[in-house]
Amino acid sequence: MSRAFGYLTLIIVVAIGAYIYVRQTQKVMTAGTANPAGTADLIGVKNDLLAIAQAERAYAASHGKFVSIDELRSDGALTMTREHRGPYTYSAEVNESDFHIVATYSGPENTGMPRTLSIDQTMQISQQ
Repeated sequence: MSRAFGYLTLIIVVAIGAYIYVRQTQKVMTAGTANPAGTADLIGVKNDLLAIAQAERAYAASHGKFVSIDELRSDGALTMTREHRGPYTYSAEVNESDFHIVATYSGPENTGMPRTLSIDQTMQISQQ
């Protein structure tokens, strides 16, 4: 009897975990657009922003200041060579004590894509 109860409990826990996983995956996949290519671009842009921000933080840890994206590339702190992904173009506003990396949308109107995505030294991505 106790084995059956344990097995039933295990199945219920796995089912709840699978349900939560599927719901979280759906939220990520529909974040911003119903277009699959747009969703892929959006996820890629978020990953690029995180990579640039991590490179900024690593550079600042070793050099004591934040620098432009081009300086990160020339120093070897950032291996990402692209200036854009899909309809988004990257830019950086930096000074010695903080940075703000922005991805600006320049594609067609009314696609549901956020106009800008940005990240700063707090590593939080925000979108408008």
